[in-house]
Amino acid sequence: MPYAWTAPTPESSELQLWPHNSLPPAGFASVVLGFFLMASIPLYWLIGTVVLWGLLPFVLAAVAGLNWALQRNFRDRRILEILTLSPDRVRLIRHNPRGAAQDWESNTYWVQVTCHEEGGPVPYYVTLKGHGREVEIGAFLSEDERKALFAELQDRLRSCAGT
Repeated sequence: MPYAWTAPTPESSELQLWPHNSLPPAGFASVVLGFFLMASIPLYWLIGTVVLWGLLPFVLAAVAGLNWALQRNFRDRRILEILTLSPDRVRLIRHNPRGAAQDWESNTYWVQVTCHEEGGPVPYYVTLKGHGREVEIGAFLSEDERKALFAELQDRLRSCAGT
């Protein structure tokens, strides 16, 4: 699962969430190189002709487009959410790929964890509500992971608040 709890202590525990990243840097290079090699195969029969120079820019543009799209996807997935639970405070910090971090804090006793099966941007949308605000957590996780996260958050909050 793309989230991990730190070892709980009587004072606090911390949850870190991040999106799946199925393409490592070595795979990224392999995909771009493989695409270039496969796209250039038809050009080998055109070496020495004027047609090669007409088609080569389109092949290079396709490779550049693939490279740009994969890099953009990699940058957009640099999201990190950190939830800190303590007996008196719950704090959620979301580090976005671009822009400032978002911060939310509330009293542990009043925090409610809600799982919206329908009506959210994704099925089984998990939110934390407290201190007059409702914030999402783990929207980038899969549906099964959000269900598991919801159950774990309820248990941890209940034990942390002492109810």
